[in-house]
Amino acid sequence: MDKRFPLEDQIEMLGTALKGRVVTPKDADYDALRAVALANFDDHPHAIVRVANAADVAAVLNFAQATDLPLAIRSGGHSTIGGGGVTGGLVIDLRDLNAIDIDEPSKTAWIGAGLTAMEVSKAVTERKLIIGFGDAGTVGVGGLTLGGGIGYMLRKHGLTIDNLLAAEIVTAAGEILIADARHHADLFWALRGGGGNFGVVTRFKFQLHDLPHFVGGPIVFAPTAEVLAGFAALSAAAPEELTTIGYVMPLPPVPFVPAEAHFKLAFVAMLAYSGDPAKAEAVIAPFRKLGTPMADLVGPVPYTTLYMLDPPPEMRSAVSIRSRFINSFGLDEAKAMLAAMTNCDAPMKMAQIRMMGGAFSRVPANATAFAHRDETTMVAFLAMHGPGADQEAKYEYWASQAMASLGKGGNAYVNFLAAEGNDGLSAAYPLETLARLRQVKRRYDPDNWFRLNQNITPAA
Repeated sequence: MDKRFPLEDQIEMLGTALKGRVVTPKDADYDALRAVALANFDDHPHAIVRVANAADVAAVLNFAQATDLPLAIRSGGHSTIGGGGVTGGLVIDLRDLNAIDIDEPSKTAWIGAGLTAMEVSKAVTERKLIIGFGDAGTVGVGGLTLGGGIGYMLRKHGLTIDNLLAAEIVTAAGEILIADARHHADLFWALRGGGGNFGVVTRFKFQLHDLPHFVGGPIVFAPTAEVLAGFAALSAAAPEELTTIGYVMPLPPVPFVPAEAHFKLAFVAMLAYSGDPAKAEAVIAPFRKLGTPMADLVGPVPYTTLYMLDPPPEMRSAVSIRSRFINSFGLDEAKAMLAAMTNCDAPMKMAQIRMMGGAFSRVPANATAFAHRDETTMVAFLAMHGPGADQEAKYEYWASQAMASLGKGGNAYVNFLAAEGNDGLSAAYPLETLARLRQVKRRYDPDNWFRLNQNITPAA
């Protein structure tokens, strides 16, 4: 790049070479487009590049390297460390990569990396098919998939990455590759759980599964230790057609719970049953007996209703989060979780209980970069609050203490890590897995251009 020209002019020239659009601070929609989902982060990039295809991505990578500008990659913008933005650099914004190409005979789909879980779930469930993503519809499929994808199909069909057949990726060298089990197999292994460390994935090819019937929704209870522990035990013992996520949270003012329960802590048991509908009632009945429900919305519903807990866009907040896999969840852990939630004064807060098992556990630990296949339970604490250093320090401390109250150490899910540095990365990957990831990083990104993430450095 000719350094005789001001950077603004060089960025303008970049725009003429792309099919997509370059957005700079001079554009009216710059502030809207630079904003990410979490209010912790308020970055001001030199430009946001709304790429139109993989060739655009390659051109932006070449430009960033020629100008020595830091580079962020944005899909849904929910990164817990703000990886979707950068001040004084470039953002490759994938949101216009939104094509969905479903092949019903083979039950496969090529999915653009800029789509959200809700958008893809709607498209496939209209055809009575499913691919499991996370528990929030607004999250982008790019970051969610690359980190693993723990969601409502975990026990039936495994992680999102367990259903990934191929990925189109642009490497740091500007090569556009298709990585799968036979081509660039080392890269394909790393993409399944290693995050965005190895290039910019522009499209994913997924295996879809039949979903002719679905029964699901929330059952809302008063939050007692017995209900939480009972929920965990029932979830672990249930047939793998049932995946659950339990939430301790203040109830929003929704019409299906009594007004006196609004804004008070409750336990929301979200159930997702994807088996024979004639057997659904027998599987779900024990959960209904955990207590006297304040509300019971479980029934034959569209799968996408599971995303009902998504906050509206206008409720954008900063988030402090901690999560870990733990060995068990009984009465002691339930009491500690409830105590931690009672001690949090954040405007919105949440604790989560997820029981693993089923298809998730049958994948060999070394088959993907997500190696924690023998884990049985994952818990998380989240505080949603206003931006600002004082607020963030306060609730980061709370989240850390809440997590510690359930036991020290433990492995971690990379997509739920926050500003935990090397401690978090070492919790997300066993030593052998991390060493292998660093070898792949050295091959595909030796200069660590893709570093605004849960960063895996290249092997020496």
